[in-house]
Order: sequence, then C-alpha cells, then structure tokens
Amino acid sequence: MLIVKKFGGTSVETPEKIRDVAVRCAEDYRHGEDVVVVVSAMGSTTDDLIALAHSVQENPSKREMDMLLATGEQISAALLAMALDAQGIRAVSLNAFQTMVHTTNSYGNARVQKIDTERIMHEVEDRRIVIVTGFQGVNRYGDLTTLGRGGSDATAVALAAALNADSCEIYTDVDGIYTADPAICADARLIREISYDEMLDLASLGKTVLHNRAVEMAKKYGVTLVVRSALNRHEGTIVREVTDVERMLISGVALDRSADRISVIGLQDEPGVAFRLFNMFAKAGINIDLIIQAVGHDGLKDITFTVSDHEMEAAMDLLSRNQKRLKYKSVSTDRDVAKLSIVGAGMMSNSGVAARFFEALYNEGININMITTSEIRITVLVADEDGEHAVRAVHDAFQLGKE
Repeated sequence: MLIVKKFGGTSVETPEKIRDVAVRCAEDYRHGEDVVVVVSAMGSTTDDLIALAHSVQENPSKREMDMLLATGEQISAALLAMALDAQGIRAVSLNAFQTMVHTTNSYGNARVQKIDTERIMHEVEDRRIVIVTGFQGVNRYGDLTTLGRGGSDATAVALAAALNADSCEIYTDVDGIYTADPAICADARLIREISYDEMLDLASLGKTVLHNRAVEMAKKYGVTLVVRSALNRHEGTIVREVTDVERMLISGVALDRSADRISVIGLQDEPGVAFRLFNMFAKAGINIDLIIQAVGHDGLKDITFTVSDHEMEAAMDLLSRNQKRLKYKSVSTDRDVAKLSIVGAGMMSNSGVAARFFEALYNEGININMITTSEIRITVLVADEDGEHAVRAVHDAFQLGKE
C-alpha cells in the first residue's frame, strides 16, 4: 500500500514538530507501507522570504521570486529526512528538479502538468521514505516555478495521482472539515465524509483547510483525500466521489469575507455589453463571482458583481481605463460585504432548502444584497458586520450541530 502524506507549514514550523512528523511517517513505514511525504515551508518562512525580497527590491521579478521561495520547502524536506534518519529510517529528500514536477510557464501561479515518477518509485522500491518539496515545479525553460496558494496540496494530489497511491492524507492543525468554522459556531460538527463537489464549493467559499485546486485535481483523477490533524490520531474527513453516509440537507455553511462588490451603472442595454465587460476581466486574469443584471430601462442597464478584495484595485483600474469603450456612466463599490453560502448534495432531492435558508436570515433581520444558486449551493451577499451572526443563524436553522 502506498500512502502520500502532506504536511503544511504549521505542522513543520519547529524542529520538535518535524520530529513529531517523522514519528508519524515512521509508524506507517514500520507497518510495511510505502510512504511519500510532501512538505510545505516551515511556519512563516515563505512570508519571511517575501519580506526579505522586498527589502532588496521593491518589485522583484516573478522568476527570481520563485527561485527564492522554492528554498523554503527544501529546508523542510531535508530536515524531515534527517529526523527520519535519526530514528533509523531510510529516507531521501527530493526537490522539483529531482522529481521533475513539470508545470506551466506561469511564475508564481503555475499548474502541474505531469510528474516523472521513475526516481520516486526507485527510492520507494529501495524501501526509503521519499520526501518531496511541495509548492514548486519546473517549467519548459528549466526554471523553478511556484504553484501559488494551496500549492503543496496540489503537489500532494498530483503525486498521488501519478503514483496511483491508495490514499492521499492532508495533515493540518484541525481535525478535518467542519459544518462551519468552529471559531464562529461553537457547536460546529466534524464531517466524516463529503463528496468532491461539496468540498470544492466549500473550499472556494471560505473554508481554507483544502484549496479548491487540489480538490479539482482529486476529482479529476479519482484520488481519495483524507483531511486529518497532525496533532492527534483522529480519523478526520474523507473526501471522495460517493460517500457512504446518509445524505443531509446541507453539509456546511461557509463565510467568505474577502469579497468586494462592484456595480457598473448606466451600461448600454444592447447585445454584447456583458461579454465585453467580463471578457476584459478574463483577459486580465480577474475572477468574477456573483453577478446580477438589473432590468434595462431607458436604453440602459446596471451590472453588479463581486471580486476578491486583493483584485479590487486592478478591477477598478481596468474599468477606469475602459470607460469610453464600455460606455458606462459610473461605478459604485462596497468593500464591507461578505459571501454567505450553504452547500449540500441533499439540496437536489429536497424541496424547501432555500426557503429555510432565507427564513433564518429574515428572522435575524439580516438583509440580502445578491443571490446565486447551483444544484448544491446557495450563496448570498450580506453586510460584513452581519456575517458571523448569519452563519450561526443558518447553522442553527439546519441543526448542523446535531448528529
């Protein structure tokens, strides 16, 4: 049996924690399992390296940033190999060049294309634990690239797929996926099993335990994920295509406070206007989420949508530079908003979910600004100050805290 284990930065942030990770990996190895480990950089190492770069140059090139940031994972990998060796376990650390993690050319946000498994399998067959640097790859020019947010999760899932691993375990500082953020809902309950689609929606809507890119890849290649704590031996949450548990109405409530609202007012009410607007953002790599178009009047219409707060300035700059081409009258914004979502495959076979959701918000006097839906998700935009209150109200309305 081959297991891929991924440990994040908080799991390897100190020598003591690295030794604890080594003990955990050694347990499976001594039981006869083949073990491949993916590690992130220690604790705040990546942030420290970014700060160091900006102390030398205000706007360093993305290529040189990737060269710098890739060193963080190499430190973790080498130290973990040493910790295993100290326990008498044969181990070897490998970086992106040694494993040949092929990626696209985009520095800072590359995507894994394929992984050459020959070196890894040679070491595994020689009964070594293989530790692979997460978050990094190599592009066609032979340059190091980094995979952006959630990159180490993506590395682990890509490795599990390439190696046809029996399991891919993602270790974090929490016990797994909860019905809501335990910091907001004291009665939030651990979800034992969840489908890829449900996890994908939750991952993109504020639950940061797993990154949506990793979930997308797991679904594509049928990799079973297990999200569990590095601090204990609890079973955690299983993420796979079909779950064995009885389907609940909804699986979880998510709050995303990183959303900003933009309203483009006075656009021409004619074919092609929405295409020109959103194609402009697509070409700039700016993701658009909730969208509402007001009913046209007097030959004009308004379009309102949300963007991530870190893309707000770029979006507004694009709108300003293209006002004459788009022919709109004005733009209004609101940064004090949050996206509240409920997710659950049970919505497809049960009526009344939306009514219960909206009733819970109405009973608490919480106003809704925008609404979007899919087969397994309902998302609304609320005032940021109402966000946590709304999560608790909805969580209680669906009795998610009860077994």
